[in-house]
Amino acid sequence: MGVATTAELEERAAREFEKFRRLTYRMFLLSMVTLVVTPGMALVQRYDDGSLHLSVLIAAVTGLGAFLWCYMRMLRGWLHGRVDRQSIAFGGVAAGALSVMILSHGLWTLVPIFWAATAAPLLRTRRWTTLVILGTAAWCTPFILAVSDRPLRWYADPAHWYVIPLAFGILAVSCAVVVFINRYQMRMWDLHQEAHASRQAQARLAVTEERLRFSRDLHDLLGHSLSLIAVKSELAMRMAEADPARARAEMADVRTAARGALREVRAAVRGYRAVELDAELAGVRAVLEAAGVRCETAPPPDLPPEIRSVLAWVIREGATNVIKHSEARHCRISLALYGESVVLEMSNDGVRSPRGDAGSGLTGLTERVRVVGGELTAGRDGRDGFLLRVVIPLPAEDAVELAESGSPV
Repeated sequence: MGVATTAELEERAAREFEKFRRLTYRMFLLSMVTLVVTPGMALVQRYDDGSLHLSVLIAAVTGLGAFLWCYMRMLRGWLHGRVDRQSIAFGGVAAGALSVMILSHGLWTLVPIFWAATAAPLLRTRRWTTLVILGTAAWCTPFILAVSDRPLRWYADPAHWYVIPLAFGILAVSCAVVVFINRYQMRMWDLHQEAHASRQAQARLAVTEERLRFSRDLHDLLGHSLSLIAVKSELAMRMAEADPARARAEMADVRTAARGALREVRAAVRGYRAVELDAELAGVRAVLEAAGVRCETAPPPDLPPEIRSVLAWVIREGATNVIKHSEARHCRISLALYGESVVLEMSNDGVRSPRGDAGSGLTGLTERVRVVGGELTAGRDGRDGFLLRVVIPLPAEDAVELAESGSPV
């Protein structure tokens, strides 16, 4: 793939990464908001007669706002690779304050439990996670018992003391289960980050390898010629006064060597620009799969060099459009002979058609295809996908040769 396509690959990967980051943030935030709204509605229904004191309501709203603010700060920090311990601490205080201020409904005890379940995995160590779980269960147990239908003197009876460790155990297990679920979701985010970093490293490595290969080729092409030019020019300068004829002969050799080097460079550039079909198919598949697009290809049939080069350019531009202008998850590239023509089809399940600079790219491809007598069409395939199709007639002698060789038709 070219440099522009590599840039588009990195841009697509960045878009997908940011989209997954926002989705993860909204998922955690929605779960917390839902958890807080549920006991809030229960509180309003309990005091629908207006007996709820205004100061308690203001304190609850203030504590809830502070709690959600700390929660959002903690989530943003985590999604950007930071552990905001200050927000974790302040959020824990706000969650505890909510459970203290509002003893009218046991559902409010879920707020500090869920806070602990979210914050504990961020601490990363098993020791801190265990301490947070046990501490949260110990904090919530008295409030659960206080809002129950039993009077406090009922718990003072030694025959009923078993209820206290039982409540503590249930809360600890509940908190641990939610911690496990949240840790799994956070691990999925960590794996997504690692995959994103791996794709970036793979793209950088591919670019570096291509640069090294190009530099080696240039060294092999120009090393000898430039050394010869340097030696000949130095010799001509020394003999300019003593033997002008010899100096002119040496400069003629310099001119010949320079022209030869120029021809070699131009030939090398033409070689890089003349895209090889097999290499392009392999490169396109690797790049698309690195971008998260599953790609199906098949070995191409034997074709004339000119047609192979044109088809390689079509595949390159088509892959660029898949990466840049679609949200495709699957791409299929088929190349086969039908009668006396070769047909290339690139289909993907993206729902957006190419436009803008993609249109100019397809225009250039259409011109390339027309040079060899072919036809290019591009548009929706009727199944929420996009189809790029090229039909190129084969020269008569090539068609006969391919038919005799048993190539698939």
